[in-house]
Amino acid sequence: MKKFSELKVGEEFFSTCTFSKKELESYLAFSRIKNTIFDDDEYNSIISGRAIIARMEGEFTRLSQIYGNMILLYGMDGDTNWENRNTRFLKPLHIDEILKIKFTISDKKEIDDEFGMIAVDFEGKKENGDLVVISKKNLYRIKKEPPR
Repeated sequence: MKKFSELKVGEEFFSTCTFSKKELESYLAFSRIKNTIFDDDEYNSIISGRAIIARMEGEFTRLSQIYGNMILLYGMDGDTNWENRNTRFLKPLHIDEILKIKFTISDKKEIDDEFGMIAVDFEGKKENGDLVVISKKNLYRIKKEPPR
C-alpha cells in the first residue's frame, strides 16, 4: 500500500475484470435500471455503462497499492481540457469479455492536515485494443495516514 505522500501524478496502475451474466443481472436488480435494451435478446449481453464504472472503481480500491488507505469517492469533476466532460463510452462491452483497465493519478492536492485528494483517470480497453471507456477526474478523498 502506498500512502498519500507516496502517490505521484502520472503514476499508472493496471487491472483486468470481466462481467458474468449473473453479475449483470444482480447489478440491474440492485440499480433498478429499467431499459428495454436489457430485455432484447440481441442486446442483453451488453454491460451497463454505470456497471462498468462501478466495477472499475471497485478494481481501483482493490489494487495492492491503494487497498489499506481510507479513501472515499469525492466526486467526478470532468477535465477542463476535455470540455469538462467526465466519462465517455466508446464501444460496448459484453458479458465475459475481458476489460483491461489503466488507472492514472492525474492530480493530487492537499485538503488539510488529515486528508488529501487524488484525481484518477480510468481507461478501459478490450483485449483487442478497442477503447471501451474513458473516465477523467474521478476524485478521491484520502486520509494521509492509513489506519493502523
